[in-house]
Amino acid sequence: MTYELIPCTFEFNYHYLPIFHAITKYVHSASQFSRVELKTRPDTPDIGNLQNCADFVHALILGFDIADGLALLRLDDLYVDSFEIKDVKTLRGEQLSRAIGRLSGKGGKTKFAIEISTRTRIVIADTKIHILGSFVNIKVARDSLCNIILGSPAGKVYSKLRSVTARLAEKY
Repeated sequence: MTYELIPCTFEFNYHYLPIFHAITKYVHSASQFSRVELKTRPDTPDIGNLQNCADFVHALILGFDIADGLALLRLDDLYVDSFEIKDVKTLRGEQLSRAIGRLSGKGGKTKFAIEISTRTRIVIADTKIHILGSFVNIKVARDSLCNIILGSPAGKVYSKLRSVTARLAEKY
């Protein structure tokens, strides 16, 4: 599997050492082509772990932290979901930048509130939004983000989040 490294330039050893040690893969960074190549080695215990490694690299490229990527390596029920603001509502110019500002909130308050209440991680990269978490939590976070994009006030979204997370806590 090959991934393009256009959005990130970082130290190869620091970021890919967890793949090499934890799952024993062959990792090669072709800097002249801006790619990372993942291959299994003869002593690899499970060939299916290659997909976990690919998810780890993909999460780093999308902008998630190393700790979030390591969680993808260790846990099986974590996924990454991505969507664009234009998928929810067609916005242009100032309205689009206002919607991005409403998503993050003052000092990141809105984004962090959604992350904490839904136990997900959110990356807002220009007009694309990436969410990492379990399937149910991603759905709750995505619904909250969509409501904010559509123009709901943050207070209303917070109150809905409280009720939904309380219901989820009762289930589990």
